[in-house]
Amino acid sequence: MPFQLAVPTHVETFRQSLRLLRAPRFGTYFAATLLSNIGTWSQQIAEPWLLLSLGASSFVIGLDSFVQSAPAFLLIVAGGMLADNADRRWVVAKFQAIQMMCPVALVVLMLTELVEPWMVIVLSLIVGVTDALSMPSFQTIAPSLVKQDQIGSAIALNATQFNLSRIAGPALGGLLIASVGAISCFVANAVSYLPFIAVAIWVLPAGSANLGPDRSLDRHQLLLGLRRIIASDYMRGALTTVLITSTLCGPLIVFCPVLVKEILHGDSNQFSLAIGAFGLGGLLGAVVMLGVEPGRDKRQLSIAFAAAYGAMTAIAAANPWTSVLPLLLVVAGFCMSISNTAANALLNAAAPVRLRGRTISLYMLAMRGGLSFGSLLTGICVDYVGVRYALLVNGVTALAVQLIFGRRWLRANSQAALHPSMRSPAPRRS
Repeated sequence: MPFQLAVPTHVETFRQSLRLLRAPRFGTYFAATLLSNIGTWSQQIAEPWLLLSLGASSFVIGLDSFVQSAPAFLLIVAGGMLADNADRRWVVAKFQAIQMMCPVALVVLMLTELVEPWMVIVLSLIVGVTDALSMPSFQTIAPSLVKQDQIGSAIALNATQFNLSRIAGPALGGLLIASVGAISCFVANAVSYLPFIAVAIWVLPAGSANLGPDRSLDRHQLLLGLRRIIASDYMRGALTTVLITSTLCGPLIVFCPVLVKEILHGDSNQFSLAIGAFGLGGLLGAVVMLGVEPGRDKRQLSIAFAAAYGAMTAIAAANPWTSVLPLLLVVAGFCMSISNTAANALLNAAAPVRLRGRTISLYMLAMRGGLSFGSLLTGICVDYVGVRYALLVNGVTALAVQLIFGRRWLRANSQAALHPSMRSPAPRRS
C-alpha cells in the first residue's frame, strides 16, 4: 500500500471552504459584494475627512456614525421580519437603490459647493434607515446559497471579502483623494452599488421567503420569534458578546481620523493606511476562521478574541507613535474578525430556518446598534477628555466586562442536540 501523507483536519476544512467560490452563484455574489464594499470603504475614508475639512467637531463625527447605525434600534427587527416573510431579492435591491442615491447627492452638493455638515448627517441617516431594513435580508443571502454544514464557511468567506475590502477600499480612497479629490470616493461608491444590486436579484431564488404559517408581519409573531431566540443562553451569549465589542471597541475605527490627525499629527494617507491595516487584520482573522471545524464550540473563540480586542483598543489609544498604530490595528482587526465571525456563524447555525432573518436582525442590532450608541457616547467623551483617554477607558472596560461575562457564557448549557453548530458534520456522500 503506497504511503499517503495525512492532511490535517483544519487544512482540509480550509480547502473545502475555498471550493464554495467555484459555485457560480456564491462566487458571483462574493465578487459583487467585494466591489460594493470597496466603494463603501473608499467613502468611509473621505467622509470623516470631509467633515473635518468643513470644521466639524469630534461630536459631529460621532453623530455621523450614530445616525448611520441608530435606525437599527427601531427598524432592524422589522428588517428581520421582511427577510423571513418578503422576497429578499427585492428587499435588498430596492433599499440598496435608495442608498445609492446618497453618495450621488453628496457629489452634486460638493460640485455646487453647497455641502454642509448637517447635509452629510441627513444623508447618513438615510443610509442608516435603508441599511436597517435591508441588512438582515443581505446577511441571509450567503447562508441561503450553501448547505447547512457549509454555513460557517460561507460566513467566514463573507467576512474575508468584507475585510479584504477594508484593505482595498482605504487604499483606493487614499489614492483618489491624493490624485483627484475626495469627491471621487463618493463617485466610486455610487457606481459600486450597480453590480451588487444586479447580482442580489440573480443569486436569490424568486419569492425567497418562508411560505409557512409565520408569514404575517403582526406583533405577536414578531415577539414570539424574538422570545425564542433570546430565551436561549447559548444564542443570547453570542449577541451580548457582539454588543459589548461594538459599543466599547467599535469607536476605535470611528475616531481613528481624530486620533491620527489631532494626536499623532498624521495626514489622510496615514489614516487610510491605519484603516487598511485594520482590514488586513480582519482578513487574516476571517482566513483563520475558514479552517475552523464546523463542530467546534465557537464560544471560546468569540470570548477570547473579544477580550483581546478590548486590550488592543486600550493599547492603540495609549500608543504615541504614528508608525506603530497600523501594526496595533492589524492585531485589533484580527481579534474583531474572529470574535464576530465566530458569533455570527454560531447564530446562523443554531437558528431555525424560519427564524434566521430575525436572528440575524438581532445580531445586526447588537453590532450596528452598539456601534451607534458607543460612537455617540465616545464622541461626547472625546470633546471633554480627548480621544486618547476616551478610547483608553473604552478598551479597559471592554476587556474587564468580556472576561467576567465570558465565564458565565461558557458555563451555559450549549444544548448540543438543538444546535447544529455543536454537532459533528454529517458524512459526505461519495
